[in-house]
Amino acid sequence: MRREWTDLEVEELSLRFENSTAEELLSWALNEFYPNIALAFSGQAEDVVVLDIMHKVAPDKIRVFMLDTGRLPEEIYELVDKVREHYGVEIEIYYPDTKEIEEFVKRYGINPFYRDVELRHLCCKIRKVNPLLRALSGLDAWITGLRRDQFPTRATTRKIQIDHDHYGILKISPICDWTWDEVWQYIKKYNLPYCKLYDRGYTSIGCEPCTRPTFVSLGDVTGEELRKGRWWWEKNAPKECGIHCSLEAGSFERHMETVFKLKIKIK
Repeated sequence: MRREWTDLEVEELSLRFENSTAEELLSWALNEFYPNIALAFSGQAEDVVVLDIMHKVAPDKIRVFMLDTGRLPEEIYELVDKVREHYGVEIEIYYPDTKEIEEFVKRYGINPFYRDVELRHLCCKIRKVNPLLRALSGLDAWITGLRRDQFPTRATTRKIQIDHDHYGILKISPICDWTWDEVWQYIKKYNLPYCKLYDRGYTSIGCEPCTRPTFVSLGDVTGEELRKGRWWWEKNAPKECGIHCSLEAGSFERHMETVFKLKIKIK
């Protein structure tokens, strides 16, 4: 039976681990929750770093899942094969509901997200948000590669927090206080596999039709620049798909209000 966490309990955990290293936090989390804990792997550089640390601290307690939207670039699939071979781990793959995809395409077309932000949100919901609900349904905690400086919507990310959008389980982000440079220093230091789209000017990678290279310098980049290649045609819309920040009516506005209230506290 899944434990029901209170906000106070999780706040105490969050404070306990706020200054801990990623290794310390992951060691605790994997020993505490395995096998009902898993890493969400989307092919980002951060995900590879987190997986590598998991492999170092608890190699026999690793679960990884991936959401295959059906629109991912080929380079992501190539990375998945490399990761499987490099770490000897299986990656559980979750797919969108076929009927939902068929109905969406029949009604709106193949790429309707270019003409309407609400259709983009609906596409993300079908291809990402709904499959994530299935992936998390049997877990007590999930691990992410979120970082606070990736985008304003992520500025208040805690190392441990309650995921109220997903069954009230724990959401653990062990490198949320890392910088972009620190991520790549780690990858280069340990010669880790990574998605080769990063070598072609990409700084954030999502579905193929919704992502393009930014060509910003990897050594001098801000969070907003990192994600400006995502849904680049949208104006004044959040660079989010709904997995880490709900896009339901009013939810995003409430989230951003919280961001501005807590930003000073986090720093």
